[in-house]
Amino acid sequence: MKPRSRTPSGMHAGPGRTRRRLMLAGLAGLAAAGAIAQPARPIRLVVPYPPGGPLDIAARALAERVKDALGTVVVDNRPGAGGNLGADLVAKAAPDGHTLVMGAVATHAINPWLFARLPYDPLRDFTPITLVAQVPNVLVLNAETAARLGITSLADFVGYARRNPGRLNYGSGGTGSGGHLAGEMFKARTGVFAVHIPYAGGAPSQLALLSGQVDFSFDNLASAAANIRSGKLRALAVTSAGRSSAMPELPTLAEAGAALGLAGFDISTWFGLFAPAGLAPEQTARLAQGFMAALATPEFKARMGTLMAEPAPMPPAAFAAFVAAELQKYKAVVQASGARID
Repeated sequence: MKPRSRTPSGMHAGPGRTRRRLMLAGLAGLAAAGAIAQPARPIRLVVPYPPGGPLDIAARALAERVKDALGTVVVDNRPGAGGNLGADLVAKAAPDGHTLVMGAVATHAINPWLFARLPYDPLRDFTPITLVAQVPNVLVLNAETAARLGITSLADFVGYARRNPGRLNYGSGGTGSGGHLAGEMFKARTGVFAVHIPYAGGAPSQLALLSGQVDFSFDNLASAAANIRSGKLRALAVTSAGRSSAMPELPTLAEAGAALGLAGFDISTWFGLFAPAGLAPEQTARLAQGFMAALATPEFKARMGTLMAEPAPMPPAAFAAFVAAELQKYKAVVQASGARID
């Protein structure tokens, strides 16, 4: 019989065996490379309102700006119950730095007093990361109404309202909305009386103002700006503590109305980032640093400018104090308004 050939030590095996060895080595290399290149777990940023609104736009702009520093951020819209559903989802999430919420004045300062039952505590159940931006409201009148009544200034407006109690009415986007509460605070401070007419959202309220069905409103500056510039609405003052960089010619209620009982008046729409309670301090600091750096970029400032929002980066401790103060401020305002949602 012909003897079976043997492969001497140190010589290559046959071509089939060689290919198998190379294939196995290649697969092992790919597996190792895959393990190394495995993408980090993304951050889930819950927006408790529908897509397309200011909070959603801000969240998506931030997600783009922080990807190099913090990795992928996925925006998850979870609207419902005035923002409560999305906020509660994050309140009950694990405090691992991978779930955040874009909270707002409604979810963390107004709703706790407006809703008879709230599924979360706005202070105990969250770790504040940073304030993102503030948007002032603006006191506006129907331009024809203002001309007919001879109102050209805040002093004119308050004087007329005091002389004619109950003759003026104002619209808002709904009971407990920012416009409603600004109106109630204004009435309490100035001693005027005006009838509140709630609508199902800001857009119907503005249409009612433009058509003359209501006399005035405290509207979001971004939504009112075009009609102010076109002359359809007469703007008297913004409701924030400082003037808006978008319309610096408008005084604040606090400065124009200091002699009318409005000194210190400050109501604005704000929104900021929160994590669940119990987030480790080093994770809180890392997230705050990454997001605050993004807020300072020219690109983010320009995007917020289209909303007439003022970026307002604030460290976690300062943001926590800000939220606590806002919560107490709106307690008095909501209770005085009598607004309640069961």
